[in-house]
Amino acid sequence: MSTSKNAAAADGVTIVGRKTRTRGHWAIYLCLIVFCLIQLVPFWLAICQSTKPSDDMSATLIPRFNDIQWSNFTDAITQGGVFRAMLNSAIVTLFTTVLVCLLGAAAAYPLARRQTRGNKLVSSGILALMMIPSLSILVPLYSFLVQIGGVNSYWGVILVLTASNLPLSIFLYQAFIKSIPPSIDEAGMVDGANRFTVFFRLILPLLKPVTATVVIMTSVGVWNEYALSSYLLTDQSMQTIAPRVASFFSANSSNLGVGAAAALICALPIVILYLFLQRYFIEGMVAGSVK
Repeated sequence: MSTSKNAAAADGVTIVGRKTRTRGHWAIYLCLIVFCLIQLVPFWLAICQSTKPSDDMSATLIPRFNDIQWSNFTDAITQGGVFRAMLNSAIVTLFTTVLVCLLGAAAAYPLARRQTRGNKLVSSGILALMMIPSLSILVPLYSFLVQIGGVNSYWGVILVLTASNLPLSIFLYQAFIKSIPPSIDEAGMVDGANRFTVFFRLILPLLKPVTATVVIMTSVGVWNEYALSSYLLTDQSMQTIAPRVASFFSANSSNLGVGAAAALICALPIVILYLFLQRYFIEGMVAGSVK
């Protein structure tokens, strides 16, 4: 009899524990849903505003799907030069991302494989560089670019953005490479490969998850970069997305619908990129944290 009572009590405790865990899971899901809705509020406001005519200053939060003002989007393209700015941003983002991935992986490989005192000092210096804001060196940087002719040029802003994004890239690649067994390097060198061959043919193909993370973080940062680009790209034909949308919005402050339409058009490519690479982004963020 006592045994059956103990079993019933254990079953009751198990059921209560399951209910508690279920309630905890629902609470977590509810918090995540609320957080996602808060993050989507600016996009929803932009959609609502982009569908209104220029003389509508109401604060309604319901888009006019039955009477969408497509002229807002056409004006943003023709008058705002959004496509030209997107082309400039695409060129800068593409070359910057490729350079950051290649240089970051190449620099992180020896730092991860050789734990010497000098390499540890270099790693500490890279972490310190991540703490320095880019705008803190704007005056000497701008003066230097003026002297070498890098202002209002693709290569000038690409070099600057590559240098500002390299520390985080090296940090992520270094953490990931440390989780790769050194026996892979040793096996390649036993077969007669040198360090360069081992890196490019054995290690680099294994860096796909963290590379996706670096690609997303770098491309999003460069695509939305405003502070440095607004100083280095003053020519309207060379402006990237953020400075161009800001100047166009300030010139059309009385027509919020056109500004909202321009912002939506410019945000669309980077959102699509993230949707395609989000799985690799999550894998790369947690890679190297646990061996």
